[in-house]
Amino acid sequence: MQTINDVLTVIDSWIGGSIGFVLALLGTGLFFTIYLKFPQIRYFRHAIRIVKGKYDKKTDAGDTSHFQALATALSGTVGTGNIAGVALAIHLGGPAALFWMLMTAMLGMTTKFVEVTLSHKYREFAKDGSVAGGPMYYMKNALNMKWLAAIFAVATVLSSFGTGSLPQINSISNAMFSTFKINHIITGGVLAIVLGFIIIGGIKRIAKVSESLVPTMAIIYFIGSFAVIFYNYQNILPSLYSIVSDIFTGTAATGGFLGATFSYAFNRGVNRGLFSNEAGQGSAPIAHAAARAHEPVSEGMVAILEPFIDTVIICMLTGLVLLSSGVWKEKYSNNFQMADIEILEKQLDANDKNQVKLLQNHLSGVEKLPNFTGELLIVDGIIQNHLTILHARSIAEDVKVYEKSELFTGTLQVKTGKLNFTKNTDYKNVTLVGKSLLHSAPLTTEAFKRSFFGDFGQYIVAIGLLLFAFSTAISWSYYGDRAMTYLFGTKSVIYYRIVYVIGFFFAAFTDTTIIWTLSGITIALMTIPNLFGIFMLRKEMKTTIKTYWEDFEKENNKSK
Repeated sequence: MQTINDVLTVIDSWIGGSIGFVLALLGTGLFFTIYLKFPQIRYFRHAIRIVKGKYDKKTDAGDTSHFQALATALSGTVGTGNIAGVALAIHLGGPAALFWMLMTAMLGMTTKFVEVTLSHKYREFAKDGSVAGGPMYYMKNALNMKWLAAIFAVATVLSSFGTGSLPQINSISNAMFSTFKINHIITGGVLAIVLGFIIIGGIKRIAKVSESLVPTMAIIYFIGSFAVIFYNYQNILPSLYSIVSDIFTGTAATGGFLGATFSYAFNRGVNRGLFSNEAGQGSAPIAHAAARAHEPVSEGMVAILEPFIDTVIICMLTGLVLLSSGVWKEKYSNNFQMADIEILEKQLDANDKNQVKLLQNHLSGVEKLPNFTGELLIVDGIIQNHLTILHARSIAEDVKVYEKSELFTGTLQVKTGKLNFTKNTDYKNVTLVGKSLLHSAPLTTEAFKRSFFGDFGQYIVAIGLLLFAFSTAISWSYYGDRAMTYLFGTKSVIYYRIVYVIGFFFAAFTDTTIIWTLSGITIALMTIPNLFGIFMLRKEMKTTIKTYWEDFEKENNKSK
């Protein structure tokens, strides 16, 4: 698993984790924001009226209402990114990462408006009356680039696993285990069966489930979030200040947090922001293509609301929960995930500012410290070597080594900072336990305990994560089967759904770090061709908007 994660990390650094990808994403959103004169602000109220059905016509063609399309797309975006993803962004980049998540969302509102409008405009109807749409259809029909459409469709299938299936059930099963002690396999098995029954019904059943599930899960999560924030009311203003105070300087070391550079906070904030709201990725247009609407621009306006609800509201709530509670910079006793462990050659002191600076540079990739290679000598669970163990980007404390449930005595081979289990074949059941920072869902769970609900707050995270993440898995199954329909026809969908459910099950008990790394790669593989496509159609987008408002004015004059 460690070897696989190392390979995936290198691939991610070349594409999704590169500064070029981040700049392309933000640059496209900024370009269209200026080019279309800030549509996310000018059309916001109009979008709300459209969702309410004010301009609906009986002759509108499609499978779902505006609200159902919005709910389906939101169920695909509101997921682990809002609970675990925000926690991971702050864990990696500090409070400043949350600011860049919000900026990604503001620009993403325009990006999503554009991609949904164009995809809805070029959607196609099957013989049975069902709708098929998404970026692959405007790439084929408007750009005449079937090869690009094929690349996007393949990437969508891959991303349905990397974004929709694998990380969602992984976060759910971890939360169910840490909160209710339910075995990961049981959680994966039960939810895989439920998922299978739902996705067999296609978009109409998915839409009905989503329009009930999205409001319910939002209410539950809002109650829990405000319970934490108001319980720690004295930290609200300092938390807000911390988000904006280190935007261009990076966050200094504080508590167990070793600090983060500006570039790292910027990159991780944008990357996690995209994972959360998916603006520019091209996924939501597939759901919106099914909406009943006579004008593609009207459905594009509905999509403006998605990044606002997903990131500006829900992710901001999660961020304030994490910052006001203070858990993001505190160490907790936990079982170490092997992919998160790094063993350094020298013993470093967290109280020495110079040594902390060295660690910060090391974690940010500015200047690497030498890793340890050799044997770890362990007596009664205590490591005898004088070295530094990093776990979850923090100096691990009170580390003990266990084999099954017994304190371990013996030696373990280490190669370039990682436990070399190819030579430790007799110790497959070895685990390391100690105090370190937390990230992802476990970090958010700790934050929710610091509220008026006390330890009961963890149940809100578990239930919220279950609903958020499961709804995302449902929606992404539809995105994937639309891509399969485009590539191989309707007969391929059943085979895709079977593999999707099987992958969903196995991801319930797979290393979290690998899942998150894979998701970053698949996001980039969808986003890059989609950004290229909408930029190529920029002039058509402006013309389409102009035509929409001209027709809208004519309709208003007739009604008067």
